[in-house]
Amino acid sequence: MTDPKLRVLIPAGEIQARIKELGEQISRDYPNGTLHMIGILKGATFFLTDLARAMKRDVFIDFIGISSYGKGKTTSGEVKVTKDLDISLEGADVLIVEDIVDSGVTLTYLMHLMEQRKPSSIRIVALLDKPERRLRPVEVAYVGFRIPDRFVVGYGLDYAEKYRNLDDVCVLEDTAAEPN
Repeated sequence: MTDPKLRVLIPAGEIQARIKELGEQISRDYPNGTLHMIGILKGATFFLTDLARAMKRDVFIDFIGISSYGKGKTTSGEVKVTKDLDISLEGADVLIVEDIVDSGVTLTYLMHLMEQRKPSSIRIVALLDKPERRLRPVEVAYVGFRIPDRFVVGYGLDYAEKYRNLDDVCVLEDTAAEPN
């Protein structure tokens, strides 16, 4: 896809190599027991799929829909669950799979929600991390890439539902234009 508004930040090959490393590390950290990978819809779908395939152990997969963005590029600050889990987490090791961590608003809410379900443990894995954007403290156990404070799309990340299907993570350069 050729789009003059996009600049590749992390090429597909680097993404796949890092996911393989993360899968191996998580498999070592969780050699036994029940591991539930909880993907945050829709953005984390690509990452969760590739990460699960990189794991050297059995995993259970479920998804939760949670939103604080709507159609814009900045968080609304209001978090809402749009799809809940289909499985119980009680007594399980839980790995929340997120595409990007920036403000921490969504993950703070989600961690509180998941802790109420009495898992044995709960950690976060994120493909991308923008620590300088934190409004709330969030501990991310596994990070694919730390990135600068730029608006990124691709590999599951979107702008008004566009660009998710890109293989690379790209910076969206033209931030003045609103989507149609």
